[in-house]
Amino acid sequence: MSEETKNTDVQEVENAAVAQSPAQANPEQFLKDFNWHNYEEGIDPIEDSKLEEFEQLVAENFVDTLNDEVVDGTVINITDRDAIIDINAKSEGVISLNEFRYNPDLKVGDKVEVLIDVREDSTGQLVLSHRKARVIKAWDRVNGAHDTGEIVNGFVKCRTKGGMIVDVFGIEAFLPGSQIDVKPIRDYDAYVGKTMEFKVVKINHEFKNVVVSHKALIEADIEEQKKEIIGQLEKGQVLEGTVKNVTSYGVFVDLGGVDGLVHITDLSWSRINHPNEIVELDQKLNVVILDFDEAKTRIQLGLKQLKPHPWEALDKELKVGDKVKGKVVVIADYGAFIEVEEGVEGLIHVSEMSWSTHLRSAQDFVKVGDQVEAVILTLDREERKMSLGIKQLTPDPWTDITTKYPVGSRHNGIVRNFTNFGVFVELEEGIDGLIYISDLSWTKKIKHPSDFTNVGDTLDVVVLELDVEGRKLSLGHKQTEENPWDKYEADFAVGTKHTAKIGEIVDKGATIDFNEDIIAFVPARHLEKEDGSKLKQGDEAEFQIIEFNKEFKRVVASHTSLFKEEEAKIVKQAAKKASSSASSEKTTLGDIDALADLKAKMEKGEN
Repeated sequence: MSEETKNTDVQEVENAAVAQSPAQANPEQFLKDFNWHNYEEGIDPIEDSKLEEFEQLVAENFVDTLNDEVVDGTVINITDRDAIIDINAKSEGVISLNEFRYNPDLKVGDKVEVLIDVREDSTGQLVLSHRKARVIKAWDRVNGAHDTGEIVNGFVKCRTKGGMIVDVFGIEAFLPGSQIDVKPIRDYDAYVGKTMEFKVVKINHEFKNVVVSHKALIEADIEEQKKEIIGQLEKGQVLEGTVKNVTSYGVFVDLGGVDGLVHITDLSWSRINHPNEIVELDQKLNVVILDFDEAKTRIQLGLKQLKPHPWEALDKELKVGDKVKGKVVVIADYGAFIEVEEGVEGLIHVSEMSWSTHLRSAQDFVKVGDQVEAVILTLDREERKMSLGIKQLTPDPWTDITTKYPVGSRHNGIVRNFTNFGVFVELEEGIDGLIYISDLSWTKKIKHPSDFTNVGDTLDVVVLELDVEGRKLSLGHKQTEENPWDKYEADFAVGTKHTAKIGEIVDKGATIDFNEDIIAFVPARHLEKEDGSKLKQGDEAEFQIIEFNKEFKRVVASHTSLFKEEEAKIVKQAAKKASSSASSEKTTLGDIDALADLKAKMEKGEN
């Protein structure tokens, strides 16, 4: 290159430097040295071209300091109480260090978000707020995290009712206790002061509430682990697990990323009331896989299946008729279950608890926890069933029944039960007898046994019949007393005369009460007095017995026969006929011809 050319290039550079204004050469210094007062007062006139250049520099270097706007600022100085923040405005802002308590490592040069509270206060100072800026930006970030599913960091501040309070971007969010982990939390305080990852699961814009979950992050990982683990499972496989939770119905076991349930019935061959009798939290144990559902990721586990079934270990020599001892584990209305060995139970039916045929509840004989001795009645090893009996330990009372309760013997018994046709009376444990309603009283007409006696009453009885094979006793109560009708049969024989009052006028006649047992009927024809009038209710008169039937307790009387010869003659013939047939058990009005003739004449006279 020639010397002339070099000189020309240098000259062009110098000219360009001369042409560049101070504002263009160093804009920051130009703005700093600019005389704002002279400019505002119009003291220093400025050319239009320079004014446009000035406005362009301001737009490029200064922020538009509108109120309630969040901008980025730089910490340029830190005092004992405040942080001085430069936001490229006319002046710097001051923010109390209290707003940076969450960040004790704040230093000069750090970038911070600030909200322009007041562009210029009374002293010309720019008023900023970092706390408000964090809240505004935090809501934007939280909403964004909720919409996109982004994982955020949060600081667990403290415990609260039902969960924890977590600081997320400066906002206090709620972490429910159920969303901390997939396993139950026993110590909430262990999480206070920790920084953890969370997922924003719910936002209430009206009340500015945020709910976060740590469990959701774990579950996502666990689901993948579950699929992988379940894909490798096989029925009958034995795995080691940790007791994760104990409930009333079973135990949840962690198999290393996937949970399985051991139902309470699969914990032990013996009956248990609660799983905590067998296992405890965090206990490590081996379990066998009974079944699993890949679609629903459910795994059914067993603990007792790791041991042989107790029936297989049952003494091979045990047989029907042997005595065994055991503990009452369950009581039902129909009987009690006895555990004779661990996992081996037998049923004592209530009918095998007592020789009494009057069945009661099993609770009347035993209670849960009792140690009892019983006899094996049936034993089925294939079906794993055993029936037991208690009453077989005592002699059968029916063995010598004919000696203790012969026909005709008298005893005392307790009323145990009623039926429509009679009363069951217990003579001793295992010996019950039935008193038919007709054998309760000689004289009373009883519609139901409860009208005569009560359950628990003691009655005198006589053995009427004995069926040893059928184990049945027929008893009588009235037979313990003399039959008053035997005496009445003589006192009120046909033809005898008695004085009484008309008690009640009834259909086709009237009734008269000779005593508390005998109520006689007087046909209408035989109410006629000697003057032709008829007896009325309350009239006292003499009557003659014209029929007496002890079996059916039927008595018929007549007043008219006392003065009418024809009726009197017929009565005499009836009495004679009744006397001749006294040996017959059945004597009725139809069996006496004379009384039949009398009835015919009575009907003829009435007509």
